[in-house]
Amino acid sequence: MKQVISTRHGSCRSAEPERPRHRHDDARLPLVVDLDGTLTATDTLIESIVRLVRRNPAWLLRLPCWLASGPAAFKEQVARHVDFRADAIPYRSALLRYVEAEKRHGTRIILATAAHRSIAQQVSSHLGLFDDVIATEHGVNLKGAAKLARIRSVAGDDFIYAGDSKADLPIWAAARRAILVGAASGVVSTVRRITHVEREFPADPAGVRVWLGALRIHQWLKNLLLFVPLLTAFAFADIDAWLTLLVAFVSLSFGASATYIANDLWDLDNDRRHPRKCGRPFASGALPISKGVAVAACLLSISLALGGLVSATFLSFLVLYLVLTTVYSWNLKSRVLLDVIVLSLLYTLRVVAGSVTVGIRLSGWLLMFSVLTFFSLALVKRCAELVATREIGRTAAAGRDYRTDDLEVLWPLGIGASLAAVVVFGLFINAPETLVHYTLPQLLWLVQIGLIDLFGRLWIMTRRGAMHDDPIVHLLENRGSFLAIAAMLALMLGAHFIPSPDSVR
Repeated sequence: MKQVISTRHGSCRSAEPERPRHRHDDARLPLVVDLDGTLTATDTLIESIVRLVRRNPAWLLRLPCWLASGPAAFKEQVARHVDFRADAIPYRSALLRYVEAEKRHGTRIILATAAHRSIAQQVSSHLGLFDDVIATEHGVNLKGAAKLARIRSVAGDDFIYAGDSKADLPIWAAARRAILVGAASGVVSTVRRITHVEREFPADPAGVRVWLGALRIHQWLKNLLLFVPLLTAFAFADIDAWLTLLVAFVSLSFGASATYIANDLWDLDNDRRHPRKCGRPFASGALPISKGVAVAACLLSISLALGGLVSATFLSFLVLYLVLTTVYSWNLKSRVLLDVIVLSLLYTLRVVAGSVTVGIRLSGWLLMFSVLTFFSLALVKRCAELVATREIGRTAAAGRDYRTDDLEVLWPLGIGASLAAVVVFGLFINAPETLVHYTLPQLLWLVQIGLIDLFGRLWIMTRRGAMHDDPIVHLLENRGSFLAIAAMLALMLGAHFIPSPDSVR
């Protein structure tokens, strides 16, 4: 069965119709439902820790102290200091509809979870399905044997249990029937040997495509900016420089993927409220947060190790990039205009890093052009988000200090930045140093016309609501834009390699 994640009030994916009931003689047995990994695809404790750290990163220092007091005390401390929202976590739609159907048939529904009672009670109040709630409280971590004893005291010896993990095996062994939700194959085999399985709700496996989406492999294209100084210097024969930049590219890409995962975990609530980002792997529950943290840490370690192999200078730029990206995710992304300024600087930082890594002097013209171009592209990104926000009837972007009526200011600001970049390119064509690299600089005027067309089309697509979340990805994936960029690059190469009529004479 296809796994569908819902927030109770809506879903990012289509739902399957409810299958007919199969129980007859056990129709009135209490149905006991686990929370973490079963009713919800996420872990409420980890979600709570993310919320806690997001509110104040200094709380990280207190977590080990709380954990030393035991699991129950740890959960109580976390629950006490966090503002948990039951309406902001993803629920398994198929199981939710099944429980709703059982409720309508008069079955007693019990929520039994190792999560803290305050969290379980919020989930119960939000869903409105449970007759009783069993959860961790009063210093008792409700897991395994403790959970089974508590279930028996509330539901009796005959009950049906819906769970997902190996820790639930003692409960399934005592239950009359079992419901398996997203359980691993080994757990499924064991449960089938110890009790009758009434229903299964298998989870969609997190395949390669899901992880590639979480790592944002397509965003690695941005790191090709490292090669810009090498290309503008026309140092095509410098094999050592190409190899160095290739290792730098992999290093920066791994580091960027680590920050993308961190950003997704940091921005879970906002992504779940976004019309398109709600389908991201961590926001939807397709990938567990714990695995995301582990993968991000691994990628970060590899990134830093490769960065050190490139050079100490590149490593310093890599660390600066990671710090800026982290600060952006934690704070700056919610500050109007400052966020797009930082984004433009992060793009330009890639160009500068490529320059210093291979020892190629960076032109001031290229720096000015880069800052203005990327500032314009960052504004395209924000305007596209606001257009999408307006289309669904909202007036403000989730998690950002922008309102839809800000478009009146952002449109001219972004278009003005792109036109300023075109002007800078025109001044570059007439600059004395241009003659050093180009034998036929007249061809560059055609490049300038191409830039006007390219920027104009970007803003028109944004106004029409047809822009990708990332304009650079749009430029590379859109056939017309890609061909325009390829043509401009060909013109620049021609302006460099084609001999001028004067030199022929």
